Formats: sequence, C-alpha cells, structure tokens
Amino acid sequence: MEQIPILKIGDCLLVSIQVDMHDRMALALQDDLTNKIVTSRARGVMIDISALEIVDSFIGRMLNNIAAMSRVLDAVTVVVGMRPAVAITLVELGLALTGVRTALNVDRGLALIRKIIDEQDGAGVLDEYREN
Repeated sequence: MEQIPILKIGDCLLVSIQVDMHDRMALALQDDLTNKIVTSRARGVMIDISALEIVDSFIGRMLNNIAAMSRVLDAVTVVVGMRPAVAITLVELGLALTGVRTALNVDRGLALIRKIIDEQDGAGVLDEYREN
C-alpha cells in the first residue's frame, strides 16, 4: 500500500498529498501522522492538498479528524493549497472544516502555524504566572 510521506520542518510536520486518496490510505495517514506528532513532538501540522482535484465527504471528515487529533496532541493544523473547485465542493457538501485553519500556500501556512504557536506560548506563560 502507498504511504503518504510526512516531512519534519523544525517543530512542524508537512504532509503533501500528491495522489487521490482512498479510504484505507486516509486512515493509515491518520495513524502515521498522530504517531509522528508524538514521536517528533511537533507543534504544527501542515497538510498540502494542492494536488487534489476532488475532495469527497470522507476526505473532508478525515481532515477534521486529523485537526481534532492534532489539537489533543497540542499541535495546530493548517490545510494549504486548496483549489477553488475543492472549496466549492466542500461548501456544497455542507462540510465545515471545524478546527482546520487554511492558508493559500506552504509559506503562508508555516507563518500561520508560527503565529498561532507563539500566541499559545505567550498565553501559557501568562497562565503559569497567574497560578504562582
């Protein structure tokens, strides 16, 4: 079975989906990605879907699930490279990508992840200070 590569960039993971995913591949990606978040202590996950021409309801739910799992593991998820036709399809299917942030490209995605992590770290320092 094909595996989707997961690349580490600093404290972020980059998943570039270059093939049309079938259900088993999507489930394997969820497992691989959550394991990699834990082992690498990643703070951000960026999923590049620029090569996908079609996103069905299952893949939309998978993106939601990955974002939820990442949040539980203290990582931010950003989806990048969404084509206009994919965005239209997701809206027409009534799929709200809850907890999934989006950016136009990888550069903007990394910048967004950095910004969110910095904000979280700043809030964590203040909360820790208030407890003492």
